[in-house]
Amino acid sequence: MADQLEFDLEATRQTLFEAFLQARDKYGKGTECVEDIEHQPLTYQRVVLGALILGDKLAQMTTRGEAVGVFLPNVQGTVVTLMGLSLMGRVPAMLNFSAGLKNLRSAVATAEIRTIVTSRRFIETAQLEDIIKGLKQDNGVSGARIVYLEDVRTDIGALDKVKGLMRSRSALKFHRSFGVKPDDAAIILFTSGSEGSPKGVVLSHANLVANVMQIAVHGGDRFNSSQIIMNPLPMFHSYGLTAGTLLGLFHGMKVVLYPSPLHYREIPKFIAKTKATVLFGTDTFLRGYARSASAGSLDSIDLVVTGAERVKDDNFQTWSEFGTTILEGYGATECAPVVACCQPDKMKRGTVGPLLAGMEWRLEPVEGIDEGGRLVVRGPNVMKGYLFADQPGVLQPPEGGWHDTGDIVEVDEDGIVSIKGRAKRFAKIGGEMVSLAAVEMMVAEFWEEDNHVVLSQPHPKKGEQLLLVTDKSDAERAPLIECARVKGLPELWVPRSILIVPEIPVMGTGKVDLVSTERLVTELAAE
Repeated sequence: MADQLEFDLEATRQTLFEAFLQARDKYGKGTECVEDIEHQPLTYQRVVLGALILGDKLAQMTTRGEAVGVFLPNVQGTVVTLMGLSLMGRVPAMLNFSAGLKNLRSAVATAEIRTIVTSRRFIETAQLEDIIKGLKQDNGVSGARIVYLEDVRTDIGALDKVKGLMRSRSALKFHRSFGVKPDDAAIILFTSGSEGSPKGVVLSHANLVANVMQIAVHGGDRFNSSQIIMNPLPMFHSYGLTAGTLLGLFHGMKVVLYPSPLHYREIPKFIAKTKATVLFGTDTFLRGYARSASAGSLDSIDLVVTGAERVKDDNFQTWSEFGTTILEGYGATECAPVVACCQPDKMKRGTVGPLLAGMEWRLEPVEGIDEGGRLVVRGPNVMKGYLFADQPGVLQPPEGGWHDTGDIVEVDEDGIVSIKGRAKRFAKIGGEMVSLAAVEMMVAEFWEEDNHVVLSQPHPKKGEQLLLVTDKSDAERAPLIECARVKGLPELWVPRSILIVPEIPVMGTGKVDLVSTERLVTELAAE
């Protein structure tokens, strides 16, 4: 039971496969641990056996310590692939299949990926043939070798299965024969690129195990082995990987995987069928599920944990009426990712709760901002370091172990964190620093049913001015001026101009795609 846990730093000193084997021994080899849309759940022991067999095949194509691209959706085979690569001392590099060919080529080059594991069925279903073709082509570096899981499975014979079965009887000893250490690289993820080019983020085994344990301790008795986790968030994103997948696997909670968070009509049906009790998501996704759900289909959900964006009041109320507890959290890929999260007994709307156990923090002053500061953190979940495109394969660790989140926050006397916005997302208007996120929140509370993004643009006299990009078809500035007046906010918080668009660009993780939004604004201005 999670409520019996205390955060024990020494207990985090293990590899991902060691943590999985520990869970297998604790919760039972025959216990179902993962399920997907095929509804043929795998037990802990079947995952171990599959990982040993598949891992052996993939190890014959790769070398110890090599970064191996994983280009797969949320299915059971992805979990088996991750564990198979990990136990053999390879480093899965999770590729964002929604990122586009340019960003994917950059990721492959940055992490020096020579082999990519994928699935023909997935490529055909998602219509990604051109992406795969592009990754195989020469683009300044050697093209990657594409390995299809279907071909690997065809090549698995009776001898491979017998060998895997024999190794499963001493899986821990076999894994340790590869010399994998807790501080070795375990996973390479890539930042979302919502504000620019993505970077490679290298997380160690200990980073990920620590964050899973921190989350479990933080959640108390709400995270226990009777829960069933519904995870539609992609594993190429740290939130979907750590909170949505590893948390359940390591703590006896069955993980139900769904391949896309955007299937608003299908996910409530899937929840009803699997009786899932815990859901990970974002405000955007939660709104879509609630709107599309038929009566009673979300009744099994006891707990929702959200990130990436603030949950709007009307959405919070809707889910509360389902009898669901909503916990808002905050994290960063570089922190594996969870940094802070609300707790059931410490709920305070508008905040993301206290920081997780084992984390140190400080606030650095920011010119023009009187309350709060730039959050810098250190802890066992903070990454090994970055990989940059201009120095492929070269790890650049955070100085002194401290990671600058780039977020402006306030921390109250009880240690409760409130996010004010990204440091890059402040505009200086008439000498005053204005948070674009705060303006977005004001607009979102006024026009709750629509989606909005606030951008900063140059102004000849005031330095900068605000532009509201919205999908509200009849949006006008006058009502916003009145809204600001009623709330006691200065008129300079009201965007000077409004651009109405059919749809706000959103990434696969649920986060607004700022780069695409800015590009859209530029394109429309040029017309």
